[in-house]
Amino acid sequence: MDLIPRNFFLEDVFDDFLTSRETNNLKCDIYEKNNKYYIEMDTPGFGKEDLNIECDNGYLTIIISKADEKNDEEKNYIRRERYTKEYKRSFYIGNVENENIKAEFKNGSLKIEIPKRDKENEKKIIEIE
Repeated sequence: MDLIPRNFFLEDVFDDFLTSRETNNLKCDIYEKNNKYYIEMDTPGFGKEDLNIECDNGYLTIIISKADEKNDEEKNYIRRERYTKEYKRSFYIGNVENENIKAEFKNGSLKIEIPKRDKENEKKIIEIE
């Protein structure tokens, strides 16, 4: 019977030195209101110029990247956690009005408004020739 996880001791010792698990720091809320989808995401430490939002084939992709500040050769880093990193989140939003998607960035928070396409206009009756 094994009550302690197999990698318990090694993970504890090496967690500070090795980054073995990728964590996604882009936490968000998604909700629907007034025939629109909304995505609200906190992006602490990033600016508007670090954000890129794309909509393609029913997927909305948010890419956030920040260039590394110049490396100061005079510093002997013991630990460096603030380096160039890219975060990426994709959401399937389906058939929406791509041309009317709006994004707003304020105080480290990103808010995206996605209007749904009117369901009535999607139905098409095909005539048989």
